[in-house]
Amino acid sequence: MLITFSPASTAATLDKIRETQTLTIAYRASSIPFSYTDDKGKPMGYAIDLCMKVAQAIKRELHLPRLDIQYLPITPFTRIQAIAEGRADIECGSTTNTQERRLQVAFSIPYFVAYARMLVRDDSAIKNWPDLQGKTIVTTRGTTNAQTLASRDKIRSLHITMLESKDHAEAFAMVKDRRADAFAMDDVLLSGLRAKDSNPDAFRIVGDPLSAEPYALILRKDDPAFKSMVDREIARVMLDREIYPLYDKWFRQAITPGNINMNMPMGQMLRAIVQFPSDQVPN
Repeated sequence: MLITFSPASTAATLDKIRETQTLTIAYRASSIPFSYTDDKGKPMGYAIDLCMKVAQAIKRELHLPRLDIQYLPITPFTRIQAIAEGRADIECGSTTNTQERRLQVAFSIPYFVAYARMLVRDDSAIKNWPDLQGKTIVTTRGTTNAQTLASRDKIRSLHITMLESKDHAEAFAMVKDRRADAFAMDDVLLSGLRAKDSNPDAFRIVGDPLSAEPYALILRKDDPAFKSMVDREIARVMLDREIYPLYDKWFRQAITPGNINMNMPMGQMLRAIVQFPSDQVPN
């Protein structure tokens, strides 16, 4: 179901930033390693670092003496609303660019491509989607995975019991506590939650990829000047090869908290985007 929101202020984003010398970033609390908080509650992650580069570009191009950063915590269910209503200027999380969402917000050039799979306990017999027959599966409220799973349940008549959690951490806990048999989500987010757990070997990520999920920054619609500035900086980071050490920092090296290592090489689809940056994605 498409939910519409009242439009944000008619003032252009760059005009507002120039006047207030402040950029408001919407962030997630548990989307490791894209957007999450450290043990002191400070936002961090791959998407946050990319947004810091965007912030530097804004400060430079607007000739601002300073640019303050304010953070707004959001969930998968509130992220579109936060941008559409103007409570944040940019969302730096782990959001898939979809045709339905583009009716409400705009998206930057993608900076990651994930694949929808599922996390199960190591003692589970579930290895692929048909094994979900009669099982209980949890997804995070407000994500594309909920729609994907609902469609597959209807097509395959799997008679799945579908549960929704408020965020990824809660969904992971539901599998851990055996309140759900599987957690369907993007593979990279599942890997981050698994790596962060005190006993990662107790969980497996299984299932053929259901869909490709191009992650991008969320921006307000109908603000081409701001989108152009954001896309120029992301393209520059890619074409100047700054994206590679940034990627390695979050996906190939140990990160806090917990000193976890995602150990995920850059995928082929992301490499293609880095070589030819574009905001065009399949519907």
